[in-house]
Amino acid sequence: QVQLVESGGGLVQAGGSLRLSCAASGRTVSTYAMGWFRQAPGKEREFVIVITRSGSTYYTDSVKGRFTISRDNAKNTVYLQMNNLKPEDTAVYYCAASSMAWSRRSADFGSWGQGTQVTVSS
Repeated sequence: QVQLVESGGGLVQAGGSLRLSCAASGRTVSTYAMGWFRQAPGKEREFVIVITRSGSTYYTDSVKGRFTISRDNAKNTVYLQMNNLKPEDTAVYYCAASSMAWSRRSADFGSWGQGTQVTVSS
């Protein structure tokens, strides 16, 4: 099983950018669909974006054109680049790994990081 550790969260003003990292150990990220989810206070965890084993990406509509996901196989790390951040992006962001080809469902992801807080001020 893969172990995941997120980093890169913080406080940023609206319109700013952050890059989150998800460092993996135990297994290589290229053998998983790697996704990012987020959970805002009082809300359920929601799908944000995923990169499949073949490198295709899928994302939720609210981050279209602003968020991108990438994978560095040499560093065994997945990144979430977040641009033009909005206050509604404020949440704890989680990295997760799935053995499926790809999915948007959190139940399909068997390995999770501890989460990193992203706060966007208006």
